[in-house]
Amino acid sequence: MMFAIAAPAANTAMIVTASLLGVFAALRLADVVPNRRFSVRIGPVSALIQSRVIVIGVAGLILAGTLLVIGLIVGDFPIGTWDALGEAFWARGGEFDFIVNTLRFPRVTVAILAGMCLGMSGAIFQALINNPLVSPDIIGVNTGAAVFAVLILATGKNIGLLPVAAFGGALGTAAIIYLLAWKRGVSGSRLVLVGVGVQALLGAVITFITVRYPIERIAAAARWQAGSLFGVSWQDARTLTIGLLLLTPAAFVLTQRLRLLQLGDEAAAGLGIHVERDRLALITVASGLAAVAVAVIGPLGFVALLVPHMVRLMVGQLTGGTLLLTAVVGGAFLLSADLIAQRLFAPTSLPAGVVTGAIGGPYFLFLLARYNRAL
Repeated sequence: MMFAIAAPAANTAMIVTASLLGVFAALRLADVVPNRRFSVRIGPVSALIQSRVIVIGVAGLILAGTLLVIGLIVGDFPIGTWDALGEAFWARGGEFDFIVNTLRFPRVTVAILAGMCLGMSGAIFQALINNPLVSPDIIGVNTGAAVFAVLILATGKNIGLLPVAAFGGALGTAAIIYLLAWKRGVSGSRLVLVGVGVQALLGAVITFITVRYPIERIAAAARWQAGSLFGVSWQDARTLTIGLLLLTPAAFVLTQRLRLLQLGDEAAAGLGIHVERDRLALITVASGLAAVAVAVIGPLGFVALLVPHMVRLMVGQLTGGTLLLTAVVGGAFLLSADLIAQRLFAPTSLPAGVVTGAIGGPYFLFLLARYNRAL
């Protein structure tokens, strides 16, 4: 049995319906499933896993898989389900090989992997600073990556170094923010204030670059800044995969120490935690995860802010298990946003950042208003 969907409106409706059904199912499971806890130990590393995390994680994987299939079959040139799956997984080289394996499959894969990076990065930052309004795009880490990437795109030189430059820019910005926020230690509020200031300064640098160079060069930089998955390749997917393989285990291990840091510096130190060393390690890992994603798809906003909130709403505070669930939800969220961006005004394709911004901007204002009332 095969089907293909041609109308952009039908495509968009199918994507939105699948996404909403996934969200509804996850929220329903969060209410229904008993939240039993059990410990898992692998060598010297142990983690507390909630049964609710496992069930919702499986639901998230099913949603991501469904959206992946939708991403393979819908488009300006619709393809039957089994034709698309056959080209993607077992019978390459056929009639639809270029469309599936060069255009669509890399894009949906990169969307999932980048969403995983951004989701985990935001979860670590919010738990570390104990502030629900914090994410790497809010405190300037993503903007640091954008400065170097925009400079390369504007000059047209060393384009192949763009991912490396963006990665270095993000980590360098995180280091500067940390050093400027240091005063006999680093407090969360001071880190946020310094980050916002650094972001404003770097934003001015980007503005200077965009008015300094010809418009034909700035067009590519503007598209990249909006957060776009246009033109991504399997090389980008490999870059993200390597970053995840290197940083996810470190993030998982450090999450156990993060729970102790949330007790306060004095209490954590009394329990044997090296407070500043572990805090710096967490900031480095979280910035690295954001940097890998930004290096590939640009400074796509609000994914790292929204996804951790969605997960906390369903399963509670950050643990090793919820960190992995955040990765699953982040991948499904970004893929859903990109598919909507592609099909909402087809044949015109929008950057995914337009959709995440349309969702995340109002939600950020809502959080800000609620946070101010709490104060």
